[in-house]
Amino acid sequence: MKKRITAIMLVLVLVAGITSACGNKDSSREPGDPAKAMFITNSMADAAQVFSWNEFQRLMGEFNIEMTQASGNNEAAVEVDAVERAITEKYDVIFINPTSVEAVLPALVRAKGAGIIVGLFSAKLPDGQTGEDAIDFFCGTDDFLSGIMAGEYVSNHFPDGANAVEVGGPVGDAAQIQLHNGFTGGVADNITILATQTCTGGWNVHEARQIMEDFLIQFGDAIDIVWCHWDEGANAVIGAAQAAGRSDIFIIGVGGSSVGYQNVHDGLQQLSVGRNYTTMVRQSLRNARTLLDGGSVSRMNIIPMDMITPDTIGDFTRPEW
Repeated sequence: MKKRITAIMLVLVLVAGITSACGNKDSSREPGDPAKAMFITNSMADAAQVFSWNEFQRLMGEFNIEMTQASGNNEAAVEVDAVERAITEKYDVIFINPTSVEAVLPALVRAKGAGIIVGLFSAKLPDGQTGEDAIDFFCGTDDFLSGIMAGEYVSNHFPDGANAVEVGGPVGDAAQIQLHNGFTGGVADNITILATQTCTGGWNVHEARQIMEDFLIQFGDAIDIVWCHWDEGANAVIGAAQAAGRSDIFIIGVGGSSVGYQNVHDGLQQLSVGRNYTTMVRQSLRNARTLLDGGSVSRMNIIPMDMITPDTIGDFTRPEW
């Protein structure tokens, strides 16, 4: 029988051996002094990033940090320019969720060298990179762990085995690899992955529906489960399944957006593995305040996912994104 990693064990692995970043280089600063921070995000066309920015504004007063925002419009060069502006204007903190972490790392090295506290928000460092000279901390979820949790969840619901298909997001996106590997590592041996297909056109809901339609033609009634890498894509999958008269398929999405929440509420989707952006924002601000005041924080701050199911949905507030 396959040896499977439980979510709790994986969290312990992630926490073990984490180094701490040490605090503020400005010896003239007193604990609690006001600070100014910039939230640099890949796109404010993304509802999750709009929600995160609203949460930064709502919570910043608790930590005496004044926030401004810059959007990269999905262009790494624009995000680099924002980092350079933060350096020139002597910001104290940068929180950044970039289009490409690798593309902005050199600018973040310069920012950290200038004494700016750098928090990587949501987007993780590429595999094999520690980013010690570029960031003070990461705060976000773990896509591999999301996949593990989803795989274990479906395994518990199909103890006698089942067949699954997988609908992924953009081709080459690092998160897609982690979500795929986590799910295949989390499912039991008797869960068969019939096929996996990612989208060539980004987070394209129309393409997600087409992929599901093709799966239904190819595999028909053999499909028991769909593992989709984002809630809006799962919504498109639901549409394809309904059009084919398949209301019995066990559908999973990732994100915890209002779309996923509503579909779980309505019984159309059995699980949304939710990212809790409010907790991410609060932890990011708390870390920055601690470092500003001369303390130390964990470099890796993994925020647990919300498992939004028909049984647990009453425990969660409807997302605003």
